[in-house]
Amino acid sequence: MRLLTLLIIRLMSVVLLCLTAAICCLVWDAHRSIEADVASTATRVDQRLQALYWQRLMWRNGMQRGSLVPLPDWDTVETQSIISPGVCVTFGLTNSDRRKLCSQVEALGPPAPAWFAMAYLPLFGSYEPVEQNLSIHDQSAGVIVTNADPDAALRRAWREISTVVDVAIMLAAGIAVLAALMIGHALQPARAIVGALKKLEGGQLGLHLGKFKSTEFNHIANAVNGLAATLRQTNSERMALTARLFQVQEEERRSIARDLHDEFGQALSATTALATVIETSAMPDRPDIAQDARAIAKMQEHMMGALRTTLVRLRSQSIEEVGLEASLRQLITDFNAQSKTGTVFRLQMAGRLAELQKRVAVDLYRIVQECLTNASKHGRPTEVSVRIEHRSTRDPHIALTIEDDGGGDISRVHTSTGHGILGIRERLAGLGGSLAIGNAPRGVRIFAMVPLGPEGVFA
Repeated sequence: MRLLTLLIIRLMSVVLLCLTAAICCLVWDAHRSIEADVASTATRVDQRLQALYWQRLMWRNGMQRGSLVPLPDWDTVETQSIISPGVCVTFGLTNSDRRKLCSQVEALGPPAPAWFAMAYLPLFGSYEPVEQNLSIHDQSAGVIVTNADPDAALRRAWREISTVVDVAIMLAAGIAVLAALMIGHALQPARAIVGALKKLEGGQLGLHLGKFKSTEFNHIANAVNGLAATLRQTNSERMALTARLFQVQEEERRSIARDLHDEFGQALSATTALATVIETSAMPDRPDIAQDARAIAKMQEHMMGALRTTLVRLRSQSIEEVGLEASLRQLITDFNAQSKTGTVFRLQMAGRLAELQKRVAVDLYRIVQECLTNASKHGRPTEVSVRIEHRSTRDPHIALTIEDDGGGDISRVHTSTGHGILGIRERLAGLGGSLAIGNAPRGVRIFAMVPLGPEGVFA
């Protein structure tokens, strides 16, 4: 998950948590306010009753026989004004019907949704009524009961909560949007850093990150720049070491080829001559000796062929003597001559290949040689084509393409534990080149590119 998305989700979680807490506080406050209104209404009714009592007592009328309780007219506007919205007052004498007076419910707003009532009532329950004596002088005359109308209480709670919640939701949405924009702007350096790391992964070691406004991102940028510098130095040292290793390898190959030619080749020639002498000097009555001499000569001929093949693989002096183009033609000719499966090897060349530096020419020759050997060893192609050209574009480079129709498996090529592909990659890395292995119409295609630096790699 992206960091921006994760931060926005966490921010929204915090906002929702705060909003839920605020709603709970609002619900509780609304509940407490309704209870306070019930209590205050009961107090006002009691005060009103006492005032009416003294008024009727002074007028000496309106007193019911056997009781000192006044019988006021509660249906007046003055009486209703002392009852808070959503509160009902029930009163009456002990032996008479009780009368109930409620404030207007419609003024409290629309009815609350059913789900709100289902959640509100079980959570807070009904409101406790407030009971008071109807007369302060006659405790047994009757009582006044003041309680909250359930429907009115729900209307009032829903109105207060919905109004505040709407504002809170809009405020929370605004905060979330603005915070997301600010977080996205603050995380822009992270995108640049990730892009730089991807470039490093792709081999672009010359990048450099600039300064950011955030100190933390500056520390990361400095670390990335330091990593790029270290990788450049390490890559340069590795390329120099690789070039030196291949140079030593070529020198060792020349030494081995020279020793094989001078020592082993002369020994084989002497063995051939000795076998011929033995065959010609064998007694007529000893045909087995002549037969053994011919077997030795045949074995020597086979070994001489193997020696020539080995010398062809080891030697690269011909590149220095006749150049890359002639060496590649001779290599293709040798592979065609030595092919035992009828494979045809073809070569196409274009551009200024004869002027390449010795090191580049030798590495290209070895890469072609290794690819042709792998194609012959690991498959049964009928045709292997090699194309090498110098492309004089804005970014001049050498392009090498080797394709066969042997139906090879690319996955096996990538996961191979052999040293052939590894050696090719190392040679190309030493030249600053790249290698791509893909599918051909009927086999495997290998594409190598060797860039020619600003100063060129020509002799």
